[in-house]
Amino acid sequence: MKKDFLTYQAQTTPHPLAMEVSHAKGSYVYDVEGNKHLDFVAGVSACSLGHSHPRVVKAVKEQVDKYQHVMVYGEYVQSPAVQLTKLLAQQLPDPLETTYLVNSGAEAIDGSLKLARRATGRKEILYAHHAYHGNTFGALSVMGYEERKTPFAPLLPNCHPIEFNNLAVLEKITKDTAAVILETIQGGAGFILPEGEYLKKVKERCEKVGALLILDEIQPGFGRTGKLFGFEHYGVVPDILVMGKGMGGGLPIGAFTASKETMALLSDNPKLGHITTFGGNAVIASAALATLQEITESGLMAQTLQKEKLIRKHLQHPMISEIRGKGLMLAAMVETAEIASEVILRCKARNLILFWLLFEPRAIRITPPLTIGNDEIKEGCDIITDVLGELQKK
Repeated sequence: MKKDFLTYQAQTTPHPLAMEVSHAKGSYVYDVEGNKHLDFVAGVSACSLGHSHPRVVKAVKEQVDKYQHVMVYGEYVQSPAVQLTKLLAQQLPDPLETTYLVNSGAEAIDGSLKLARRATGRKEILYAHHAYHGNTFGALSVMGYEERKTPFAPLLPNCHPIEFNNLAVLEKITKDTAAVILETIQGGAGFILPEGEYLKKVKERCEKVGALLILDEIQPGFGRTGKLFGFEHYGVVPDILVMGKGMGGGLPIGAFTASKETMALLSDNPKLGHITTFGGNAVIASAALATLQEITESGLMAQTLQKEKLIRKHLQHPMISEIRGKGLMLAAMVETAEIASEVILRCKARNLILFWLLFEPRAIRITPPLTIGNDEIKEGCDIITDVLGELQKK
């Protein structure tokens, strides 16, 4: 199987980890050799409720027995998608009411950019240095790493960077600007939090010149920071909210939400302003609905902040300079990229799943399922500190 994997399935890196997965349950992934691996990554923040959560599995199985795909969801009334978007609206502040369901976070980014240009009649998009919003052409155009963009140029025109957390450059937001797109918490850059009233000031400047604020919640969303969405920590409401990853409980989905008036612009002049064959798929929407219900009806969000404290308490070592992030979106920072890679690979050999961040090579990603237990947190932290102790002696 591993040979076939390397031969027939396209690879994203020269040296993939290539674990052969047998099954996964709760906080563990099991390989074909019978080893169980404690998951501190949760499918890169996608498996909010861990693996094979009973509520999600039940919802999927029940929907599969009814129907799987019938028609582009905007034309037929399909209960799972309607219930999901209604529950989202009930959880979100005004004017975020109407949601467009798509297949991934990156597609949701592209849809949000189209919507902003359609709503304002403007072309310019501003994005942050060191931003990561996905890898479709639209999302790549607002990525803050030129060396990753250049091989695929030319990209969308009129997209320009500004510095995250720098109030001095907000005058670059002008009456030519359709939207400013920001990650509420910068992910690939190293889990960088917005400072002070930065997001509020960006929104104020956008309102002054008639631009829209798009917030990318693909990673922080769905309870990972201790609130349903990260922006709730910062006293700001975006004009367009983008989500994905943890939304589907491990199944592929994305979405963007705006006011009903704004979203209606995609339905006419031209009609089919955005269209997607499998967006709102009934099986995927059932999984997302079950995930959202579980997160909002349980104590998981409050527990997330307690689990963050537990990780910070047990993950103390001289080789860790700081732990960035909020809730269960954390990055342990070490001195060099070589140390980070050594820790990740040594922990893999000890059956603890960690991973890298895209653009910050000194970071060790710690984004376990929201359902992870306290004993599992301590177990994982002990493995990391043991490995750091070995490296320190070395």
